[in-house]
Amino acid sequence: MPSRAIRYKQNRLQQLRGFCFAAHAGSVTKAAEKLHLSQPSVSLQIQALEREIGVKLFERRGPRIELTPDGVLLLELARPLVEGIDSIHEEFHTRRESVDRGRVDIAAGGSTILYVLPRFVEEFVKGHPNIELKIHNVTGRAGLELLREGEVDFCVGPMLDTPDDIAFQPIVSYEPLLITCLGHPLAKRKRITLRDISKYPLILPPRTLSTWRMVEDVFKQRGLRYDVKLEVGGWEVIKTYVELGLGISIVMSICITGDETLEVIRASSWFPNRTYGVVSRKGRTLSAQARRFTEILGAGG
Repeated sequence: MPSRAIRYKQNRLQQLRGFCFAAHAGSVTKAAEKLHLSQPSVSLQIQALEREIGVKLFERRGPRIELTPDGVLLLELARPLVEGIDSIHEEFHTRRESVDRGRVDIAAGGSTILYVLPRFVEEFVKGHPNIELKIHNVTGRAGLELLREGEVDFCVGPMLDTPDDIAFQPIVSYEPLLITCLGHPLAKRKRITLRDISKYPLILPPRTLSTWRMVEDVFKQRGLRYDVKLEVGGWEVIKTYVELGLGISIVMSICITGDETLEVIRASSWFPNRTYGVVSRKGRTLSAQARRFTEILGAGG
């Protein structure tokens, strides 16, 4: 291959790397710092790339830069290529070396951390005591943001809609349950309808979480009105308020231990099972350590 063609491809990779880092940081200056280059060098790379493909990639908004529609399209195509090239050295050595050392970062919501993950974490920690494990307690959107930013290896939790750049691997499903305080009128009925449930105030997790949307979708599909009395985070908190008689709730079977002073009624006739799984970013290769954790998750599901 002629040396000129080799230099061209090397330059193109540098241009794409500068472009991707600038898009990620929203700043050419910050991109240059991360690349250990001067700001003019990265600016020239981006300008050369724009000239060669004949489009404008960024718009300036004060001190920040924002992608144009063409820039968004190019980023979707270029980022997996740049990340793939940049990760070859690390991936090669990761696969060569033992899984006994390293680090795994996982994002999950509070309920997932409390009820779903413990047995998997226990098996992983006992089997790989020298691997550092960090679990980030964040909910859905925040977890996806960390995943896209590369701050975590993967997320664990439920997912109603899967974005195009995200992969969801189901692990385990749990049955929905209706919980009420002891002696509640619903617990005394031989047959309960969704209309009966809609007449009582609900206690639900925050509306940004999937449980709220699941409940909302079910009632809307049946054309029923419902009233959310309290909006609180975490199944333990919800169970406490339900025990006090402040409302009823829909929870998953995983959170019921049998020690609660609650009436527990199966609700799968009205509400779908909740499936938890591994949420990862398409095009990103997991480290050997992260893959080992997902293997444990899959085997235990």
